[in-house]
Amino acid sequence: MSSFKRADRVADLIKMEIADLLLKDVRDPRIGSLTITGVKVTDDLRTAKVYFVEMGKDACSADLRAGLGKATGFLRRELGRRLQLRHVPELLFEYDPSFAYGNRIETLLKEIHENEGMNAPAD
Repeated sequence: MSSFKRADRVADLIKMEIADLLLKDVRDPRIGSLTITGVKVTDDLRTAKVYFVEMGKDACSADLRAGLGKATGFLRRELGRRLQLRHVPELLFEYDPSFAYGNRIETLLKEIHENEGMNAPAD
């Protein structure tokens, strides 16, 4: 018997379908550089938090949020057509700050490595 919860399986399906819809069907240019990083669905399957990042940026622009707000109804309707669920979850889009945090750590490590190279004794 599998130990996966139904909410986790539905979250994976929603992530794949939203990524596909954003790539192929949403025509809004404000959403062009969006990547879905994860989806968390409540146990009752009523709400889905969709985490995203805007590629190449450490913060989310207001235009991107407006584009997502405009596309939410379309995405939910298409999910209803593609997934066979009694109720399609309400979609809540949230910016995923973990990528910006990772970039900051990478920059700091690079600076430390460069400083160690400068302070190394000459042979």
